[in-house]
Amino acid sequence: MIVGPTAIGKTDLSIHLAKKFHGEIISGDSMQIYRHLDVGTAKVTPDEMAGVKHYLLDIADVDQRYTVHDFQTQAQQIITQLTQAKVLPIIAGGTGFYLNALRHNLNLGDAANHQLNEQTRAKWTQFYDTVGPQVAWQRLLRQDPVSAKNIPAANKRRIVRALEVVNETSQLFSQQNQTESQLDTLIIGLNTKRQLLYERINARVDQMMAQGLLNEAHWLYKRRQTSVQASNGIGYKELFAYFEGSMSLDAAVALIKRNSRHYAKRQLTYFRNQMPTHWFDPFADPHWLSEIEATVAQWQN
Repeated sequence: MIVGPTAIGKTDLSIHLAKKFHGEIISGDSMQIYRHLDVGTAKVTPDEMAGVKHYLLDIADVDQRYTVHDFQTQAQQIITQLTQAKVLPIIAGGTGFYLNALRHNLNLGDAANHQLNEQTRAKWTQFYDTVGPQVAWQRLLRQDPVSAKNIPAANKRRIVRALEVVNETSQLFSQQNQTESQLDTLIIGLNTKRQLLYERINARVDQMMAQGLLNEAHWLYKRRQTSVQASNGIGYKELFAYFEGSMSLDAAVALIKRNSRHYAKRQLTYFRNQMPTHWFDPFADPHWLSEIEATVAQWQN
């Protein structure tokens, strides 16, 4: 797995390693699954792929609901196929919960496991909305620490589901038919000094605007009523206020940059606290690439 904050260079590294170690790449990004959302998700282009096969890109329309369970199931199937073919699966992406769900084989069962009704779901959804993400997460931490450590406070659907199970069934969400993962995973992380990272993020947003992000966001804006999940993506939702006339374009772009920086900070916190990552700085360490190659080779051996 190749992890790190947005705009750090995960895509380029994944392609380099795929070429060197006979690998293929699985996207671990929750927004790159959507067709037509290319610029704002920094989706790898066919030219950039350089002949390396990629998976889990452009697999859903924007009005389709796509869950972490969908990713977990599909990624596991691809990993099985690749390993049987003696190809190294390389997962590149910044959605930490997706990666951990796959790495730990987290139980992501739905309401079929416990017949909890819509009224119960509404009760705990209202609780989350009333007390806020952090307080709801703290409650889950007290009641089911294992689940809390694997579910970010901002993941409303999973927090609500876990609270629902532990409070309505007297069973821990984390103990639902858990099976141990069979994956042997090496996690490579890229990071650099915060100021440089933030400069890269700001420059990437400017580049996206030059590449047509505004048109792409407007296309999604016209479909926002039926594309709630996709419309929440950073780089899109901020421009909706501009289309509605309540914010200038400059202010909307500044907000994209700010939200992207905040997201990068959350990503790093998650990777540091939830995943045993080998960190490298591609901008400060002149030997970073050879060190990563050596780490991968040693792990394979």
